[in-house]
Amino acid sequence: MDIVRRNNVTVTGNPEGPAVVLAHGFGCDQNMWRLTVPALARDHRVVLFDYVGSGRSDPSAFSEDRYASLNGYAQDVVEVCAALDLRDAVFVGHSVSAMIGVLAAGTAPERIGALVMVAPSPRYVDDDGYRGGFSAEDIDELLASLESNYLGWSAAMAPVIMGNAERPELGEELKNSFCATDPDMARVFARTTFLSDSRDDLKSVRVPTLVLECTQDVIAPREVGAFVHQAIPGSKLVTLDATGHCPHLSAPEATNQAITEFLTALR
Repeated sequence: MDIVRRNNVTVTGNPEGPAVVLAHGFGCDQNMWRLTVPALARDHRVVLFDYVGSGRSDPSAFSEDRYASLNGYAQDVVEVCAALDLRDAVFVGHSVSAMIGVLAAGTAPERIGALVMVAPSPRYVDDDGYRGGFSAEDIDELLASLESNYLGWSAAMAPVIMGNAERPELGEELKNSFCATDPDMARVFARTTFLSDSRDDLKSVRVPTLVLECTQDVIAPREVGAFVHQAIPGSKLVTLDATGHCPHLSAPEATNQAITEFLTALR
């Protein structure tokens, strides 16, 4: 199988520079990183891709069995890295992709040498001693709404997820991205995302890790950022002057600065 075509892989930037892999979250695609790429391209080889079922990936490669687990998406990451023969790449994962990066780094440690987690959450559902931001009933309702009327769910939820109500064009972009995703494939990715529990996986992280959280984020509240930071030995936590769940779109300057400072420190 042609992995590059399957995942619509794009490589840009400095071909001699260290590799940075940018991974999108649920309902999104690689275009969501367009404001970050210019900040990295001069000094880094920048790799972008779409998960199977998202963006311009090959829909014929979709398998509900494979993608009913975050491990299926992590396998995509490992296969993309292997196809490009990446070594010690920095994996930048937004939202659920932060946890996918953790799994990929554990599976292929020679491929991923550092992690940047943008608005990560290892578990969205509250638990004893843990605040994920949602009750089990909340998630059940969210998934039922998504599965019964995906376009309506997208129109209602995108502005909430994006935040920044004073900039409605951002919520509109996220809505359009959601709506461009095949509803059946989105249903699988949504269940995989919102029902996941990756808390134990965080303990296995052994690479330099940057955790980026926002001051207000309905999907990943600050308690989650603190949990992730505490669970990963030696990780760095940065609270961005940003609101919403997509700071690479709503506050690209602050996001890019935090990422580039981390990358510089790795050298």
